[in-house]
Amino acid sequence: MIDADDLERLLDLAEDMADIRAAEAARAEMRETGATPIPWEEVKADLGL
Repeated sequence: MIDADDLERLLDLAEDMADIRAAEAARAEMRETGATPIPWEEVKADLGL
């Protein structure tokens, strides 16, 4: 058995790790393709925010 609070912390950590890995993969892809990041202001403008 695991305490509900402990489980929630573990799930939060797993989600954080997934986000970190996704960011690392995106940076690696950008290095491989020579792509440049899109500025946040441009993204917001494109989305009409």
